[in-house]
Amino acid sequence: MKLIVGLGNPGYQYVWTRHNSGWIIVDSFVARLGLGEPQIKFRGAYWGPALCCGERVAFLEPHTFMNLSGLSVGEAARYQNLEPSDILVVSDDVALPFGRIRMRKSGSAGGQNGLKSVLGALGTLDVPRLRIGVGSPAPGRDLADWVLAKIPQEQRRDWGKLEDAAWEALNLWLTDGIEAAMSKANGFRLNAGE
Repeated sequence: MKLIVGLGNPGYQYVWTRHNSGWIIVDSFVARLGLGEPQIKFRGAYWGPALCCGERVAFLEPHTFMNLSGLSVGEAARYQNLEPSDILVVSDDVALPFGRIRMRKSGSAGGQNGLKSVLGALGTLDVPRLRIGVGSPAPGRDLADWVLAKIPQEQRRDWGKLEDAAWEALNLWLTDGIEAAMSKANGFRLNAGE
């Protein structure tokens, strides 16, 4: 079984913020699979398991707030006896420009506190992750204000293309493994001319 985790913050004020990119992507996965309303489980919203690409897959959006996401993910991983390599964490990334996604099979949290919490709870850096580029703030702008700001309308118009690319990466991860998913996802650019 696999667990797909979308990182974000609960509360209406965080809907469509850059920091909730992981939730937005997982919501699109859940909708594509027609999973309906979640259970409240493992300190978050939980769907599944459902069959996707021949694999049993569950989805989790921690309700612990971003910086404590590891509490939820650790609980789900222990209860379901999952290996860290069976968990895919979807989160925002300020080091990537908007319109890019990046999949990795391991590494540091890169300053993303939710991912840092998950890696700490699982006790390893070897956790696959799919990062959604949200761009970085202009010099002098506070990083927290940037990630907690709403995704601009002009970017929201193109958001469906990011969801499609993330969906394709998820399917490749499930069917062909992390290397194939990385190869495809890491080459994606919303505007092919970039």
